[in-house]
Parts: sequence; structure tokens; C-alpha cells
Amino acid sequence: MEIRALDIPGVMLVTPRHIGDERGYFAETFRADVFARECGDWTFVQDNESRSAKAGTIRGLHFQSEPHAQGKLVRCTAGALFDVAVDIRAGSPTYGQWVGETLTPENGRQMWVPPGFAHGFCSLEPDTVICYKVTGYYSAACDKGLAWDDPAIGVAWPDVADPETLSGKDRKQPLLADLPEYFAWSQRAYA
Repeated sequence: MEIRALDIPGVMLVTPRHIGDERGYFAETFRADVFARECGDWTFVQDNESRSAKAGTIRGLHFQSEPHAQGKLVRCTAGALFDVAVDIRAGSPTYGQWVGETLTPENGRQMWVPPGFAHGFCSLEPDTVICYKVTGYYSAACDKGLAWDDPAIGVAWPDVADPETLSGKDRKQPLLADLPEYFAWSQRAYA
């Protein structure tokens, strides 16, 4: 399993090794000891899955505030998706910046999105399935979001991204400039 840091400290790309033959492949998609060494000692408490029937479906940008903040380990099990993390930690040197990766079953990539980041994605193919482990249980009271198309953030969404696919909730999310301070950056946590 290869784990490498992306351009924003804390967000990691996890790529399991595929061991294959003419029948297909085997991959170890998660190992707690390796993950803890590279990403921190997190406990996953819930697994989530969603299917997007249409290519261009946009979901996000979502996060949960304290006391039920969530880190997410995201992977794609069918289709393809463009996965995004936005730094919303007040005081962070990368506040308001984003990183994105294309995740597919073939490339096996997973993105670790720690607490303090908004997360979203766009399906690139019909019938795309995203699966993710989370470090906190779902809490409706702590369920928050950020505008997917905030020009101050400037996510370079794929051309297929279709705003008509947004949920009612995602059509009303605030801009970064209007977002309350939910998370504070600590240099000690990333030293």
C-alpha cells in the first residue's frame, strides 16, 4: 500500500497494491497499522456508500462540525469520480485551497480527507459508486456544507459537472466568506 501526501498537508492519497493474474486481482484496501503510521491513529465507526446514476452528478461540498466531525477515507467501487477536499481550517496557510483526484476501481486510489476539510465529488461515468469510511457517526445537527462553485475557492470541476444534479441542500450552501469558523488550524497537529 502506497500512501503519499497531496498538496495540502493532512490530505493523503492511498493506493493499494493490486496483485493480479488472469482471473483478476486481489488488493488489501485498508490496514489500520499502515494507515495510522502515515495518516494518524483514527478509528473508523461507519461505512457509507452512494450511487450516482448520471455522469456529472455533483455532491458536496460537505462536512460535519464538532463534536461529530468526520474524517473520510473515500474510494470508488464502480464508474469513476473526481474527488475534492477543501481546507476550511481557520488560520491554516492553505485555508480555502482545494485538492482533487480521479478515483476509479481500476486505479484503486483512495483519498483521506481529515476533519477540517469540506468534501465533494463529481461522477464521471453513469452508475458511479462511492464508498467511504468515516471517523464520526452521522449527526444531522452537525451536517454542514459549502458552496460547490464558490469562485473564491475555484475548484476546477470536470466539464461534465452538471449543476442541475445538485440536491436542494447543496443549492443553498454558503460561500467560504460566509462560513462560520468550525475548525481552527494548529501548527502542532501538522508539524
